Amino acid sequence: MKIFRNLLILGILAFSFNGAFAQTISQNALGLRIGDNDGFGAEVSYQRALSENNRLEIDLGLRSGSHYDGFKLAGIYQWVWNIEGGFNWYAGAGAGLGSYDYEDDYYLKDNGSETFALIAGDIGIEYNFDIPLMLSLDFRPEIGFGNHYDDLDFDIALGIRYQF
Repeated sequence: MKIFRNLLILGILAFSFNGAFAQTISQNALGLRIGDNDGFGAEVSYQRALSENNRLEIDLGLRSGSHYDGFKLAGIYQWVWNIEGGFNWYAGAGAGLGSYDYEDDYYLKDNGSETFALIAGDIGIEYNFDIPLMLSLDFRPEIGFGNHYDDLDFDIALGIRYQF
């Protein structure tokens, strides 16, 4: 519960300083978010600016293994602040859903699939180059709700995006 309190405090602080460090962020960014949360690995990532310093990030992770196939879709609302020059930091919160299909005997269950939901927080740092390239590093705690995806997971990922 301590992490929930800290995320809530971070969100309130982020919202209260929303206009203090106004800047212009890219209208759109498309690329990869490369991490390793529960084996999803790389995710296709899209960011859409909603205002001068707020955006929506949508990530789709696909995973295939010898005993399972799965996907995870997450949407994160982010507040963005300029540190200096091309460096920004950001924080956000969101939710997602996903599904696994696996061989019937892989998890020693009768059912061969599972659908799950998640809530997530996000905090990170990014650098916008003079060319339309953005690199980011973020930390995303996720709480899952499902049979096998029912705990707190921590995802650290490197983002590489083309801005347009």
